Amino acid sequence: MSSSTSQDYSNYLSGATSDDSPPTVVQLDGLVVLKIIKHCKENLPELVTGQLLGLDIGSTLEVTNCFPFPKAPEESEQPEETDSGAEYQIEMMRCLREVNVDNNTVGWYTSTFLGSFLNEAMIETQINYQVTIPKCVVVIFDPLKTKQGSLSLKACRLTDSFMEFYREQNWTQESLNKSGLSFNDIFQEIPIQIHNTLMGSALLWELEDSISLTADFDKLDLSTNPFLEKNLEFLIEYIDDLAAEQNKFQYWQRNAEKQALAHKKSLEEGVEEDENSAKQAPPPSRLDSLLITNQINSYCKQINQFSSGSFSKLFLFNSLNKE
Repeated sequence: MSSSTSQDYSNYLSGATSDDSPPTVVQLDGLVVLKIIKHCKENLPELVTGQLLGLDIGSTLEVTNCFPFPKAPEESEQPEETDSGAEYQIEMMRCLREVNVDNNTVGWYTSTFLGSFLNEAMIETQINYQVTIPKCVVVIFDPLKTKQGSLSLKACRLTDSFMEFYREQNWTQESLNKSGLSFNDIFQEIPIQIHNTLMGSALLWELEDSISLTADFDKLDLSTNPFLEKNLEFLIEYIDDLAAEQNKFQYWQRNAEKQALAHKKSLEEGVEEDENSAKQAPPPSRLDSLLITNQINSYCKQINQFSSGSFSKLFLFNSLNKE
């Protein structure tokens, strides 16, 4: 971690005043929600990101506008083209300022595939935002989960305890036990409120009588196998990854114990040890295990929520068939 980033961390943690307290609610304009959904769905199966613009007013973070980020450059492209994304953001915010539109950055949004968003790259991005803008959030949209009948949109931010622990970069099991940090302490979810402007609400009232209401049959879809199969498939993969991380840690523990016993025996016998053999290998990082455990917990929650809703629909249709 660079010295400038460490200094930003110190400023962030030491400057945690009441004004920098996390927002209690994220208010998304209806137009922002539609823009995010449109951008994410048009680029499936690729995952996309974008910038959130708005204002933080007290404990409410108002998101009034957004724009998509350009696609990441291919590896074969010239190195100079990798800076096009930053230039695009600056130019977009300059243009918005000229037309008197909110251009204050309040976070970013990203699409995900069945909730598989938690990784080290995502955490690094959110840390860079949160250190610079203490009240910023990341809005996560899952287009595939939304197809099951409910809007999958949530706002998250890193907890201060995880930010402080991440700054130290000491991902040993001993330090995790001392801090009491668990996989539930990585992100905190902020409630979302969808807000429509007065003009938008007036338009909806005008269109209410002219639009024929149709039933939303997506919510009655009984085809649960594809969704559950994918969740279980990812769950099994992450469990295998967690087992691999545990085996790696246990292998280090066994080697450390053997080395400690050999060192003790050498001291008792008065035999000089080789400097390289006496040097103990550093413990493996436990960050991956923490992130994998959080992702496993997310998949279990999704399976539980979706299964309970599916059972309710099955019982409903069973009663209708009897009648």
